[in-house]
Amino acid sequence: MFVGTVIMFLYYSATARPNSLSLPVKGTDLWTLHRDGEVKLRMGESGPEAEPPLTVNQMFTSTVQRFGNYDALGWKEGEQWKTMTYNDYYKTCRTAAKGFLKLGLERYHGVGILGFNSVEWFIADIGAILAGGFAVGIYTTNSPEACQYVAENCQANILVVENHKQLQKILQDKLPHLKAIIQYKDELKEKRPNLYTWAEFMKLGRDEPDAQLDDIISSQKPNQCCTLIYTSGTTGQPKGVMLSHDNLTWTAFVTGQYVSLTDADKLQEVIVSYLPLSHIAAQMIDVWLPMKAGGVTYFAQPDALKGSLANTLREIRPTAFMGVPRVWEKMQEKMKSIGAKSSTVRRKVASWAKDVGLQTNLNKMELKPLNYRLAKRLVFRKVRKALGLDRCTRCYTGAAPITKDTLEFFLSLDIPLFELYGMSESSGPQTISLPDAFRLTSCGKVIPGCKTKIFNPDVDGNGEICFWGRHVFMGYLNMPDKTEEALDSDGWLHSGDLGKHDQDNFLFITGRIKELIITAGGENIPPVPIEDAVKEAVPLISNAMLIGDKRKFLSMLLTIKCQVNNETGAPEDELTPEAVELCRKLGSNSTRVSEIAGGRDRVVYAAIQEGINRVNEKATSNAQRIQKWTVLEKDFSIPGGELGPTMKLKRPVVMKMYKDQIENFYKEVLTPTTPDNPLPSK
Repeated sequence: MFVGTVIMFLYYSATARPNSLSLPVKGTDLWTLHRDGEVKLRMGESGPEAEPPLTVNQMFTSTVQRFGNYDALGWKEGEQWKTMTYNDYYKTCRTAAKGFLKLGLERYHGVGILGFNSVEWFIADIGAILAGGFAVGIYTTNSPEACQYVAENCQANILVVENHKQLQKILQDKLPHLKAIIQYKDELKEKRPNLYTWAEFMKLGRDEPDAQLDDIISSQKPNQCCTLIYTSGTTGQPKGVMLSHDNLTWTAFVTGQYVSLTDADKLQEVIVSYLPLSHIAAQMIDVWLPMKAGGVTYFAQPDALKGSLANTLREIRPTAFMGVPRVWEKMQEKMKSIGAKSSTVRRKVASWAKDVGLQTNLNKMELKPLNYRLAKRLVFRKVRKALGLDRCTRCYTGAAPITKDTLEFFLSLDIPLFELYGMSESSGPQTISLPDAFRLTSCGKVIPGCKTKIFNPDVDGNGEICFWGRHVFMGYLNMPDKTEEALDSDGWLHSGDLGKHDQDNFLFITGRIKELIITAGGENIPPVPIEDAVKEAVPLISNAMLIGDKRKFLSMLLTIKCQVNNETGAPEDELTPEAVELCRKLGSNSTRVSEIAGGRDRVVYAAIQEGINRVNEKATSNAQRIQKWTVLEKDFSIPGGELGPTMKLKRPVVMKMYKDQIENFYKEVLTPTTPDNPLPSK
């Protein structure tokens, strides 16, 4: 134990990394801090690494030449779906670019975009790039202060906002570089100088000649920055991740090939856009991959995550779909609650089919093929059709950890969820699971032309995951210290994630260095596996957060599955139908969180303790056992501040919000021998 602790201590206080970065000469080094900087591309002599570098404009015009008359974007007006071809898409992006230039967009300055996914979002993003600025997505859930931080950091000349609500976040403070604001939805509620509707903005662009824009486009290089992705700031101030033209175009090329995207002239790929476009995963999947293959992207409604996504999927029937874990979990909960109301015969058929589906997929061999074909006809096809996934050959999950229970649930329905892994700093993907290269709970294998290495592995092969490839970012804008933390002098990107490879080179994520709990006794404990085990053992639990850094023992904060307000996204007191059903099976009549939290429902608390006991029995050491826990009065949420925009747990925020409950875990229990509670006199 002592030796293992020393090894881990040496790992985390490591000086074993290659030397620090030194100030680069423009275009000769792999990184830069400057908005007008140029980097050396990580080209290879053959294979994907040798692919000729492209600017965004070059990739876009190539697609227009090949697929100009194919639909590129789709959106709903009332009950009707409207579409735009690639020819019109490119022309409109050019018009927007000219409009930005007319409004005073300077080279290497930001165009901040604050709103839900839409045609205007895409056009503003690409228009900003064509005009020589930076496309900068801003999370719609950001506070006014966070919006202003991003706008100031990227020196935004122009901000594009969805509506009056988002506009108010911008108007609260003076931004020194800001020259104009464009609102792309709803009527303007107030007239201000330099505040434009989308129609007014586009008219500006249409009236401008092409010469200035053409000069800027021809001067652009693949190794220059075109996009800033701001990290969600779960561990501190957001960082501006500088992505080059080549980062985006090359990553779209190799990823599209790896996942076998089909070109539009063979079978057009169909995507539904609903995840936050300020996140690199959504940008790569919704914008750049479809552009490379001539695919069509349809926009979900703004209330997609509040319930309307299911209808959009059934109407559009995508060929590929990416869901963050919470989306798949919500589908699972809904299907379980519907299943609970089915007839006995239907439930038995569904249960049999799911057993066949799970075994067939797990074994990847001809296990009772007749059974599988029958199950497919009776159950699987109907489930896929009901979900709108009947044409979907690739269902992905990423951006946060997903439980084995959810993976197995969908696998049992013959819907394998392919995990992918990456980060903003790698332009999105690093590893991807494929239908023929798939392991449960693995994030798959590295994409072509890239490398993964495990830095300073321990005896079990766990170490920090490091990336190499043309997808690795340019650096953090104006942040030398943070850039030096992320990139070593050999150019490897240090992810901050812990992981290991199996014998077949599948990558498994085992934790995050900054999340690692180091107990007062020196034991290193990754929290996610224990949290997932508790959620699996107690299906009533929605979120679990392990506590124990610098503490004598582990404790845990728990939340119960509850209804969510469709308007605000805030958790409500009522339990989900699945949670109510689980309570009934336990012998509890609770229908609200407030009837359970704080120990009010002894039956439920006893069931939770039993589940935690089962998890504790499998612990590798006493230090990894959960000693105390409590159920909180409300579930974690984005509006509550406990979850980030991609539903990632913001641990430092939760620690502050629930510090009283946490401190209660560690208050010394008074015994009759302490001075505070002396033994009664005889």
